[in-house]
Amino acid sequence: MRAIWKGAVSFGLVSIAVRLYSATEEKDIRFHQVHRDDGGRIKYKRVCSIDGEEVSYDDIAKGYDLGGGELVILTDDDFADLPLTTSRAIEVLEFVPAEQVDPILYNKAYYLEPDKTAAKPYALLRDALTNTERVAIVKVALRQREQLATLRVREDVLVLNTMLWPDEIRAAKFDILDEDVSARPAELAMAGSLIESMAADFDPATYTDNYREALQEVIEAKVAGREVVQPEETEEAPAAAVDLMAALRASVERAKAARGESEPTKTTAKKATTAKKAAAATNDDDVAEATPIKRTAAKKTTTAAKKATPAKKTTATKARKSA
Repeated sequence: MRAIWKGAVSFGLVSIAVRLYSATEEKDIRFHQVHRDDGGRIKYKRVCSIDGEEVSYDDIAKGYDLGGGELVILTDDDFADLPLTTSRAIEVLEFVPAEQVDPILYNKAYYLEPDKTAAKPYALLRDALTNTERVAIVKVALRQREQLATLRVREDVLVLNTMLWPDEIRAAKFDILDEDVSARPAELAMAGSLIESMAADFDPATYTDNYREALQEVIEAKVAGREVVQPEETEEAPAAAVDLMAALRASVERAKAARGESEPTKTTAKKATTAKKAAAATNDDDVAEATPIKRTAAKKTTTAAKKATPAKKTTATKARKSA
């Protein structure tokens, strides 16, 4: 990675020399505009709308539209004295609980790497943010404009997240949401069941950009000169559900079936209960049948023993008489 900015994080009297790196990169497949017949690149000229002449970069200034066809023209000198355009400091304004920062404010992420001499204060700020479960609200000048940002910890690295300003967030105004619409308790319960049946731990590695992969295959097919195979058509979107409860119930069953789970119906549960009772009854009959057999065997053994005892006595008496 190549550093795009060098400066220092300052909080209180502590200064941490850092380098800034883009933490993300777009993986979109990019194309050039070309002439269909010969593949020549399409170029654009910077032409003045008044005199029709081509204009060089050195003669281009910035114009602010005042409306009514009027412009105010700003040159590089007008931008030179604006605050923070060349500042090399990430100024910590305050530390706030992480959950208080609405994710809609986040814009772009950057990694912060410390200089060798700043490793200890870097680790100090990192560990302090982790222990307090807070993020730092900072201001930084990037690409000639001041930006609000946060400093947080991700995998033992300080991450700077630039943020949108509050007035850059649009308000969600939809007339339909002003109507008094509420869900029934049974519908809420079924919706909760659906959510639980689809609940999982988030692992971003399990998701892929299917469109980009298919587009890459099309490009590779063109390069190889082979026939391009059309991808299978996707299923049509289901029609709007009329019965909300039925749709929720069907969604729960489909989600469980997809996971290899099954929710026993009342009929299945009744059959299972009947089977358990039958099995228990069978086991009791087996015990009942087995008990008399054991008792009869024991009785026969006792009778045989009694018969054997007189025989022994008779033999002993005959022996004494002979003597």
